[in-house]
Amino acid sequence: MRLLFFAHLKDITHCAEMNLPGGDMDTDDLWCKLIEAHPGLETFRASVRLAKNSEYVGRDARFTEADEVALIPPVSGG
Repeated sequence: MRLLFFAHLKDITHCAEMNLPGGDMDTDDLWCKLIEAHPGLETFRASVRLAKNSEYVGRDARFTEADEVALIPPVSGG
């Protein structure tokens, strides 16, 4: 699974993208693996949206190794 990080999430992970091995998983499984690899992400779990293959997904999403998952932090504009 290819993971993409944006904005301050890139600073926390020290990368713009990473590959996460593993098979089928749900959103909670994904977050557990992400936090295990990058504990600093835990603070932002409640505010970060996940996009699977360029579409926002809910908490009931399932992910496979073939997916591209973007972690989208909240944005503000003016």
